[in-house]
Amino acid sequence: MIVGLEEIGQRASTGALPGRDQVDVLVDDAYRFALRGSGGEVADYIPALAKADPELFGVAVAEVDGGLHAVGDTDVPFSIQSISKAFVYALVCDNLGHEQVMARIGVNNTGLAFNSVIAIELNDGHPMNPMVNAGAIATTALIPGGTAGEQWEAIKTGLSAFAGRPLDLDDDVYRSEAATNQRNRAIARLLESYHRVDVDPLEVVDVYTRQCSLLVTAKDLAVMAATLADGGVNPVTGRRVVSATVCRDTLAVLATNGLYERSGEWLFDIGLPGKSGVAGGIMAVSPGKAGIGTFAPRLDPAGNSVRGQLATAYLSRALGLSIFASDAAVPEGDRGAG
Repeated sequence: MIVGLEEIGQRASTGALPGRDQVDVLVDDAYRFALRGSGGEVADYIPALAKADPELFGVAVAEVDGGLHAVGDTDVPFSIQSISKAFVYALVCDNLGHEQVMARIGVNNTGLAFNSVIAIELNDGHPMNPMVNAGAIATTALIPGGTAGEQWEAIKTGLSAFAGRPLDLDDDVYRSEAATNQRNRAIARLLESYHRVDVDPLEVVDVYTRQCSLLVTAKDLAVMAATLADGGVNPVTGRRVVSATVCRDTLAVLATNGLYERSGEWLFDIGLPGKSGVAGGIMAVSPGKAGIGTFAPRLDPAGNSVRGQLATAYLSRALGLSIFASDAAVPEGDRGAG
């Protein structure tokens, strides 16, 4: 922690997108641009996910003023998977605060696969960030609730508030994951041995498996992302879900860890905090402007949607969303000689 930072007022970067008709055109252009991405494979290590239609594809953009733009299969439900990690982390931070969560769960990239056990051992049992499975399981363990059932209800209610509508569990995906999540159970047991999980580790894994099995659409992801973009206020319902400070912390973690070991490449090419899930979803956040949600089940070797990455990259550039993009404040010809 940097001593004294809390004494400095936090200013927010805000801006505006082009007119709504132009955004509609650009979302359609992004969809058509991404159709060229024909590579990748549907996730099959979870049997229920292997049944997905590989040709499904949708792109949605939700503005912080509530405007919604969508093209393709944006109303098709799919399981949220690892994208849930971002929103559960935000809920935990909102409940416990910046310092307490930071002490339990780090924010640095592991450079290893999302389900790595080696990363835990190399760091003395300290989960390196909440976007890999070890950190996500430790985060889920911190959700308020006296029982696993109460924790699950808190997560379901919280993620529904981000989406602006009640979210349901995909029971088939939940059962399929529960039957094949031996590695996550081993990770939870290892975290328990390092005193990083204070409750029953197998119950935590069950709650975590349920959170990953919640059904969302590309439109839902766009609204959830826009809630983070709008300082924690859902732009559709007008309801505050988490604080603006929590949004800042969550987006910082997403920027460095949201696309697993490809996070650096994602940030370099696209320039937005984002999160992927192995069912084919991607959500990305442009602070103060908009949220993007995409769905396309074909994944690259790191588990990130191929077409989702292409569509998000197009929108980042065409809509001027990258947090790193800038232009000269004064045109070169108008500058004095100094």
